[in-house]
Amino acid sequence: MPFDANSLLPICVFAKPPVPGKVKTRLIPKLGATGAAALASSMLRAVWQTVTSCPGVRPVLAAAEPGDFGIDLTGRDVWLQGDGDLGMRIERILQRGLQGAAAAVAIGADTPYLNCTQIQAAMEALEDHDAVIGPCEDGGFYLLALRRCPSGLLQDLPWSSRDTAQVTRHRLEENGFSIATIETLFDVDTLEDLARIG
Repeated sequence: MPFDANSLLPICVFAKPPVPGKVKTRLIPKLGATGAAALASSMLRAVWQTVTSCPGVRPVLAAAEPGDFGIDLTGRDVWLQGDGDLGMRIERILQRGLQGAAAAVAIGADTPYLNCTQIQAAMEALEDHDAVIGPCEDGGFYLLALRRCPSGLLQDLPWSSRDTAQVTRHRLEENGFSIATIETLFDVDTLEDLARIG
């Protein structure tokens, strides 16, 4: 499908319901289960508000499971990630997005300084690239945008690793993707990350 910069781009926000004890578990020793869930909920609301405020996008909640996400989903798409490792779940969501659009974007719900600038940069880069990566400082990525997503593309990648973004880039290159990189941000996974947002 040729890229159409005028069509709505699915921006798929990957999130779990913010249930105490099931989200941001590495932060529980500092914040407690309820506090960690409250932080996850707050970051999701911030990311969701950012996505819904950007022009030219179709906000999608890519839900790990059904639940109360504490955000306004009125008239919005909610797609279940399904089973499998993170790569399989990202593939499944992006493939669904690509059924009705020339590109689709996956983003995480724990990048507090994400704004429309990065999303618009990804949209612009998609005009002449097959893929866009928004890297995280910890070696992962907060954004992955694709114009095509063959099955198995993200299979067996080292998730939650300092090499995640690098190995993902290598996998895309092996499959003939042209790749753009946008601004590096940080996401909140550890107590050190938490200190940065005060």
